[in-house]
Formats: sequence, C-alpha cells, structure tokens
Amino acid sequence: MIYHFSLQIAALFAGAILCLLGAVGFAMEGSARNLLASFPRSRGAGIVLLAIDLVWSFWLVSTMEMGEFSAFRRPFLFALPIGFFLTLRYVDEFLAVRALGILALLLAEPLLDSAFFRYESSRLVLTVLAYLLVVLGLIWVMVPYKLRDQINWFSKTTARWRGVSVFGFSYGATLIALAFLRY
Repeated sequence: MIYHFSLQIAALFAGAILCLLGAVGFAMEGSARNLLASFPRSRGAGIVLLAIDLVWSFWLVSTMEMGEFSAFRRPFLFALPIGFFLTLRYVDEFLAVRALGILALLLAEPLLDSAFFRYESSRLVLTVLAYLLVVLGLIWVMVPYKLRDQINWFSKTTARWRGVSVFGFSYGATLIALAFLRY
C-alpha cells in the first residue's frame, strides 16, 4: 500500500470536497457557471494543476516500491520535470482539462487503496466514486473537449445545474455520514 489512509479518512475527505463543490455550485450559481465555463481554456489553472500533478507524481515515483522496475526510478524522476516543461510548451489546447484528468487519476488511487480488503458493502459508495474519477480522468486526458461539452450540458438549464449541485452535495453528505456511522 502506498497510502495509509483509513476508509473513514478517505470518505471524510472525498465527502467534504463533494459537499463544498455542491454547496458552492448551488449558492453561487451564476459566478460558478461562468468560472466553470472558462476553466477548460484557462492556462493559469492548467499550470497550477499540472504543477500539483508533477509534485504528486514525483513523490510517488521516488517513494513507492517498484519491484523489478526499480532500475527505471532515476530515469522516471528525470523525465517527469522534462515532461512537465514540454507539456507547458507544446500542449496549449485544454491544458487545464488534461491536468485535471491526471489529478483525477491520481486522486482515485488513495480512495481505492483505503477500501482495499474492507468487507463492508458500504465501501462501494466510495469505490464507485473512485472508478468514476478513473473513467472521467481517462476521458479528460484523451478527449479533453468532452469536459467542455459536459459543462455546457450541465449549465444549459438552471434545473440541470441545481440538480448536479444537489447530487454532488448529497453524495458528499452520504460519504460523511458513512464515515461516521459505518467505517
């Protein structure tokens, strides 16, 4: 195991983020819609998210057990910053979306790790979120314009926007409740 988070801590963390995003989306509907609409082409957000991805990936490669691939640790550590700067230089289109996709992939692993070898069926609530992050992360990295289309679809009507915000808040509240009552 790379991460040593308990299922309770992982559920609290994921639930708090979902509740925060849902509450902000519902309470600040107009400004949240505008901010989200400008996100896919935001270079500043892309640089910040990609820097977070770089630091997290660098830490992972430098500390995790690589087994038979441990001989590649040094080349990977050398290639990560080079890939970061090359990405900043040559990937202008939807940089923020691609960096968010990488972050979603990185976030999914601690959630899955915390549910590993747990036998409560309620762990699946967190596991479903983790696999949703994996699928969305892969889509956003490979086909980044899909996030723009998803944002446009959610933002098209007030009812959709509020429904997504309420669903995110409810899912987060469910995770927090499960963290306190079941995990």
